[in-house]
Amino acid sequence: MSENMRPLSVKITTDQLVSLDELLRTQAFPTRSEAIRAEIIDFIRRMKGKY
Repeated sequence: MSENMRPLSVKITTDQLVSLDELLRTQAFPTRSEAIRAEIIDFIRRMKGKY
């Protein structure tokens, strides 16, 4: 893990996790963390215009 990265624990439903894993099989993200990180960055950009 990068020195600048901090762990974040998130609770989601089993159905949400299954859906995420199904999407990961068809997308270019190697891990759940990478996919979630990309979406958080996108969310921050849209909400605050950062990154």
